[in-house]
Amino acid sequence: MTAPFGPLLRNLRQAAQLTIEDLSHGSGVSVRAIGDMERGVSRGPQRRTVQALADALGLDAAQRAELADAARAGRPRTTDEPAQRASAFGLPRGLADFVGRAAELEALCDLARTASAEGPVPVAVVHGAAGLGKTSCAVRAAELLADDFPDGQVYVDLRGVDPEPLPTAEALRRLLLAVGLDPRAIADDQQERAGQLRAALSERRFLVVLDNAADEAQVRPLLPGEGAGMAIVTSRRTLGGLDDVARIALAPLSQEESAELLRAVSGDARADVPADSAEAVRVAQLCGHLPLALRIAGTRLASRPGWTMRHLAERLSDEDRRLANLAVGDVGVEAAFALSYLALSERAKRCFRRLALVPAVDLGVPIAAVLTEADLYDAEDELDHLVELGLLQHEGVDRYRFHDLIRLYAGQRLREEETAGDRAAAERRMTDWLLETATTAGRVFEADGDAPPAVGAGLVPLSTPKAARAWLEAEQETWLAALRRAAAAERDEQVAALGEAMRWYAADNQHWCREWLEVFGLTRAAAARLPDRRRELWHLNRHAWAFTTADTAQGGTRAREAAEQAMTVYRLAESAGTGAVREQADAICNAAEAWRVHLDHDQALQAYTRGRELAEASGYHGTYYWASNGLAATLVDLDRRDDAIEAYREVLRGIDELGDASAAVLHGRTFAQASLAGALCFAQRFEEAVEAAKPALAESVERGSGWWTSMMHWVLGTAYAGYGANAEARDHLSQGIERAEERGTWNPVMLGRMKEKLASLDVTH
Repeated sequence: MTAPFGPLLRNLRQAAQLTIEDLSHGSGVSVRAIGDMERGVSRGPQRRTVQALADALGLDAAQRAELADAARAGRPRTTDEPAQRASAFGLPRGLADFVGRAAELEALCDLARTASAEGPVPVAVVHGAAGLGKTSCAVRAAELLADDFPDGQVYVDLRGVDPEPLPTAEALRRLLLAVGLDPRAIADDQQERAGQLRAALSERRFLVVLDNAADEAQVRPLLPGEGAGMAIVTSRRTLGGLDDVARIALAPLSQEESAELLRAVSGDARADVPADSAEAVRVAQLCGHLPLALRIAGTRLASRPGWTMRHLAERLSDEDRRLANLAVGDVGVEAAFALSYLALSERAKRCFRRLALVPAVDLGVPIAAVLTEADLYDAEDELDHLVELGLLQHEGVDRYRFHDLIRLYAGQRLREEETAGDRAAAERRMTDWLLETATTAGRVFEADGDAPPAVGAGLVPLSTPKAARAWLEAEQETWLAALRRAAAAERDEQVAALGEAMRWYAADNQHWCREWLEVFGLTRAAAARLPDRRRELWHLNRHAWAFTTADTAQGGTRAREAAEQAMTVYRLAESAGTGAVREQADAICNAAEAWRVHLDHDQALQAYTRGRELAEASGYHGTYYWASNGLAATLVDLDRRDDAIEAYREVLRGIDELGDASAAVLHGRTFAQASLAGALCFAQRFEEAVEAAKPALAESVERGSGWWTSMMHWVLGTAYAGYGANAEARDHLSQGIERAEERGTWNPVMLGRMKEKLASLDVTH
């Protein structure tokens, strides 16, 4: 009778005077696996594991044969056709050119190390969209873990995206055959089969790979219970209903991994293409860094020696043909996406298709509700359903985004399955809603205006500046795109109304200077086609303001041109007579701003003075204090520090006495308070500067103004550094830099000064 494998291995190891660690080092088999073998937890290791142990022990032929016989005797009873069984249930062929997934493979290997005969079997769910390489990742993990599970590796394709997935009862039968149960002993009842499988796996170290699971109901009975094995499940769904499993989400590859995979698949002829070459970067981007797409692209290169990477990039650049070009033989990206699409309900299909109309990289629930004519709860359910199937990705807390190739597929389905009329109606409904919502959100910043009405049947709460700002920032791409579409269609009233609503939001968000130049350029053109000439003058003034603001952010390189544009508006307003005095005041103040940036201080002082006179005559307080602040700022530029400080204080006193709560006046007060702090800092009156800047910072934060918040952090950082409070200085400068950079486009001069100041503090202290 053959001796049990465990005691025999222990005796041979001890005879060779080796510790378990020594044997592990010599054989490459893990310490844990050897320990399990010797304790009898694993009684029949695989042949290659036995060979590695025999080599490390230095066994002679007779001892090798004895150890091999013991391993065979310890393996589970097989069917009458072992070769057929191994073929049916073994792992698929691995990829010799497998690339990436280092973190995911490490996580799977770490999970495998938690396996213990006394506890529940660890289960990992590897999930993600079609084409991300879930099966390849699971197979590579199984290859790496072969020695950790010496009783074998079992693979079953559950066909989860087929029209008819593999029945659970049949999957159980295949698994029971794979682990060695006599076919005649397999129960007819599905629940009994599940019990048989758990019992069989509890005594052995098997790795079970359940590929392409349809849902929780299909896979739950297939999972082992307690024991020293492991299970890896792959699915396009997250399988959120499974308890106590580790979920590993696959994402697209990095640029470097994408280039490596392209080179590996396309062959030696492409080996000299650098990962960061323009051609490789472009192909990887057009493939969305999706492993399936990259493999297809690489295969097309390999099969066409005359093609270059640039040639491939040119073919993939055609959006209408990209999916068709990402197919080879019976494998294609479009076909992979179609399997997920076909699994959707009709409502979810319509939602998926219409999301292709969203003119941004990400989207929120309300816009999906508008496109599908559903309420928020139903829209969110459909979006989550798409996420569950890997057709959409979560982006942050409550936003979603397409993979680039899936967006193309959604657009293709939209064109093929919906009429031109239905598509146009959905797009118009979305555009109108975006413009209406953006207009209402902008009006929230008019402190003297009435409370804004509810928008979109309550889809978006806009009752406070904070809520309005959050929506405008999150949906910046979409409402800007809606504005462009409306402007192209000459829906002039909608376009002009949005521009008029954005005045004070724009004033608080000057970091969007390029965007405001486009916005007010479009609204100016729209207003020119409307019959109200004063309204046109208003939009001309806003466009001049945007031009000056954008030029200021670029260092004033076109300040003279900006001034001329503003003066053209001034002359137009002047020719309109006494009815356009307010517009004259705004225009000449825009010109003064440009002249001040251009360092033409005399003209700036004259223009601000004239603007203040006109504003006073028209009774428009907002422009009066705009001009007053401009005069003070010009005094700062002229190094008349004390005069400037007093001028800002006079503005603050005047506003406080006036009691005007309009947005224009409140904006003037914020400017004066912040600029006073800056002037005091410039005059090296640092402690006074801190006292002035603190309330200005608090007000900026409360208003949600990133522009002024950054400025006040800069002033506070400089002032604190001025009297040696370097810790506070570093804190404020760091916050100012962070706030400025996260806002995107900002004044590069101020940003550069903050960075220089922070660097000087770090060097000297």
